[in-house]
Amino acid sequence: MTTEGRDGVVLYWRPRCPYCMKLMFQLLFTRLPYTKVNIWRDPDAAAFVRSVADGNETVPTVTVAGHPMVNPSRRQLLAAVREHAPHLLDRPT
Repeated sequence: MTTEGRDGVVLYWRPRCPYCMKLMFQLLFTRLPYTKVNIWRDPDAAAFVRSVADGNETVPTVTVAGHPMVNPSRRQLLAAVREHAPHLLDRPT
């Protein structure tokens, strides 16, 4: 897992996924930094998503400081950031 995965937020997504687009749009209105990983271009990322989503490629799957969440809402994601990576919310603009 990358440094971003251990310390930050990683959003696993795939093109044309309406749930991914919705979450990414909602995150535009936050200052939360995150890394996007397209599971159709990264077989290891797809395998990771399957490992935390009961064998399915359910996206968006998000990790917050290494803690996985399958198809979280914006509210759930921000609550996880407050719990596991609060330093990401205190970033200057």
